[in-house]
Amino acid sequence: MNYWLMKSEPSVFGIDNLARAKNSTTGWDGVRNFQARNYMREMRKGDLVFFYHSSCEVPGIAGVATVQREAYPDPTQFDSKHDHYDAASKADEPRWSMVDVKLVRKFDEVLSLDELRKHAAGKLKDMVVLKRGNRLSITPVTKSEWHFIEALV
Repeated sequence: MNYWLMKSEPSVFGIDNLARAKNSTTGWDGVRNFQARNYMREMRKGDLVFFYHSSCEVPGIAGVATVQREAYPDPTQFDSKHDHYDAASKADEPRWSMVDVKLVRKFDEVLSLDELRKHAAGKLKDMVVLKRGNRLSITPVTKSEWHFIEALV
């Protein structure tokens, strides 16, 4: 099993949106960064995901999801009317992928970025999301980081 952190702006798609989706499951589309896409392609069914709210008043981890379907072509890349359209992507050679995720649980309170940073010199010193300049929407989380964070909530 692998562990991941996936960022989304709650004003676009937050954990409450995931909770309201049919079977609390949805496709995670719109990733347009090659490194984040490559991480997505490494995801396996059953992997656990921290659902992270970004670009908001209190950024941080809002809950846990699980990967329900492994990477497949993101259809929004082919839709010229969609914000995520990519004219360079071809149906026989798709550039972008998505996975399906299912809500496991929503935290009572967001585990804030400020709270996570309190542990950046210790147990979370190598956590990718805490690295200066990291803007990736998908990052790996180590097993020890995962268990440490789970103990905080």
